[in-house]
Amino acid sequence: MKGRIHSFDTFGTVDGPGIRFVLFMQGCALQCKYCHNPDSWEMNAGRQMDVEDIMKEIEPYLVYYQRSGGGITVTGGEPTLQAPFLARLFAECKKRWGLHTVLDTNGFCEPSHAQELLAVTDLVLLDLKQANPEKHLALTAQPNDRIKRFAETLSEQRIPMWIRHVLVPGWTDDYNDLMELGVLIGSLSSVEKIELLPYHRMGVYKWKQMQKEYPLEQCPTPTDQEVIRARSLIDMGISRQRKDRTTTKS
Repeated sequence: MKGRIHSFDTFGTVDGPGIRFVLFMQGCALQCKYCHNPDSWEMNAGRQMDVEDIMKEIEPYLVYYQRSGGGITVTGGEPTLQAPFLARLFAECKKRWGLHTVLDTNGFCEPSHAQELLAVTDLVLLDLKQANPEKHLALTAQPNDRIKRFAETLSEQRIPMWIRHVLVPGWTDDYNDLMELGVLIGSLSSVEKIELLPYHRMGVYKWKQMQKEYPLEQCPTPTDQEVIRARSLIDMGISRQRKDRTTTKS
């Protein structure tokens, strides 16, 4: 079995704890308007590698991953599209070196398809892009019902999660949408951390290289004050959900 690989980074520090080997998988069913890796969308592109090929890329840097409390993170693209391959990779990383494993996913996956992968995953970085169904469709070209089911499955199975949300002015910063996102996060039982990521334009050059029109050409990056406001609204939604849950139980 071979996986289709977009690229990899041997010294990642932002996709999970410690220093990490970050494997970018090829292929994604979403087409987010702010995507900084549009060249990863096409499923049949990329470099084909087997598990042993990737293990050889990891091994020279193993001491850094182990001593820092890091490990391996798979991202994309969307890694769950290649869940069976990654399940083998994670299992081998654990068997051979005891590496910590992280799945960075948009959650657009039926939970049953990824169950073998989740069984060897220590942490999921779940990118919740937009809680509102209609706006999620407009932003990503896909609905979010499957993503919500995936999040609920992680919660039911008590798989640790870090929630990620990209704050895009005019697209993901509406008062009601952020409150709704907070309510959704508050309903999940295994969330350990929330990362609110300000929208950036670092991937715009890839759109131009691919001769694609960049949809958010006029979109500004959020200010510090806008980030603080958004985080407070998410926290309010979480508090509302937990209060409602406590009231229901009593």
